[in-house]
Amino acid sequence: MHPLLTPINRYGLYLLAWTPLAGILIYLMAVPGKLGWLDAAVLIVPLCLIYQFVCLSAWYTCRATPLQGSSFLRLRFSHLAAAVIISFLWIQVARLLAYALSEFPSFQGLSERFAPQIPVLFGVGFLLYLLSVATHYVILAIEDSRRAEARAMETSILARDAELKALKAQVNPHFLFNSLNSISALTSLDPKKAREMCILLAEFLRMTLGLGEKTNVPISEELSLLHHYLAIEKVRFGARLQMEENLQSLSSSIQLPPLLLQPLVENAITHGIANLPEGGIVRLSGYSSHGRVVLAIENTFDPDTAPSRKGGLGLKNVRNRLEARYGKDATMRVSAENANFKVELSFPADTAEAPTKTPAALPAAVPNAVPSKVQS
Repeated sequence: MHPLLTPINRYGLYLLAWTPLAGILIYLMAVPGKLGWLDAAVLIVPLCLIYQFVCLSAWYTCRATPLQGSSFLRLRFSHLAAAVIISFLWIQVARLLAYALSEFPSFQGLSERFAPQIPVLFGVGFLLYLLSVATHYVILAIEDSRRAEARAMETSILARDAELKALKAQVNPHFLFNSLNSISALTSLDPKKAREMCILLAEFLRMTLGLGEKTNVPISEELSLLHHYLAIEKVRFGARLQMEENLQSLSSSIQLPPLLLQPLVENAITHGIANLPEGGIVRLSGYSSHGRVVLAIENTFDPDTAPSRKGGLGLKNVRNRLEARYGKDATMRVSAENANFKVELSFPADTAEAPTKTPAALPAAVPNAVPSKVQS
C-alpha cells in the first residue's frame, strides 16, 4: 500500500499540500495567460485532482530504481522519460476538458483561449512530477531508516536475551560444582550428612529445572530457592552459618531475575563464612522506593582473604545479568570495611499480578536462620 494513502489523515495532508499548487496554477492561467479567473479555476481544479493521483505513481518507479544500486544514467532516463510521458498525457486530458467545457455557453471558446497555455501547463506538470519523485525518495529513505532502526533494536534484544540465557546457564553448573565438592569432602568424614546433602541438592536442582525459560520470578519463589540452598550449606557448616533476613517492606509481587540472590549468598558463604573458624552471619535486606528495588547481602569475613573475591564468577555473573536485563537502569555496589562485606543491588521495580504468597520459612535443616516476612 502507498505510504501516503494510509492512514487516511496522511492522504488528507497530501491533498492539502496541493491546494497552494492549484492556486498558483490558477494564477498562471488567469493573469499571464489571460484566461478568466472562473475559466482558470474550472479548468485547473479537476486537472489538479487528477494529477495528484498520477504523481502518486512515482512511488513505484522510485522503488523500482532505488538511489543505491541504480546508475545515474538509469535514474535520469527513467524519471525524465516518465515525467515527459505523464505531462504529455496530462496535457491531452486538459485539452479534452477544455473542449468539453467549451460546449457550455458560459465557457464558449475556452479551448481556443487555453491553447496558448499548453506549454506552460506542460512545464508545470513536468516539474511537479519530478518534485513528486524527490518527495518519494525522501519517504523511502525515512522508511529504510525506520526499518534499520527496528532491525537494530530487534538484534539488540535478541543479543541481550542470548546473553541472559548464557549467563543464567552458568549459575547451575557453578553451584553444582561447589556442592559436589562439599559432598565429596563429607563422604569420608560424615557419610550420613553426605547423603542428606545429596537429597537436598536433588530437591534444589528440581526446583531450578524450569528457570532457564523464565526472565523473572516472584521474590517469594527466589527466596524459597535460596532457603533450599541454605539448607544444603547448613549440612556442611552447621552452627557456623547464620542467616538473617529483613524484607518486610517488599511486596511479594516484586519480580527479579531467577537465581540472582543465590550466587551472592554463595559468595558470602564461600569467601566469608568458610574462612572464619567461629563462623559468621549472612544478612539479606531489601526495600522498594520510588519505583526501584534495593537488595543488600552482607556477611562477616576475614579481611586477609578479601582480595580473592575480586573478579569472582558469582559477582561478575550477577553484574552482567543486571546489565543485560536492565542496562544502565541497574547498579551493583560492592564494599568491604570493618570485616563486613556488602553487595547492594538496585534495579527498576517490576511487579506482576499474582496471588499474595508469603515466602516459605527456611527448611528445618537451617534452624539458626531468621526468615523474612514479605508483606503483600
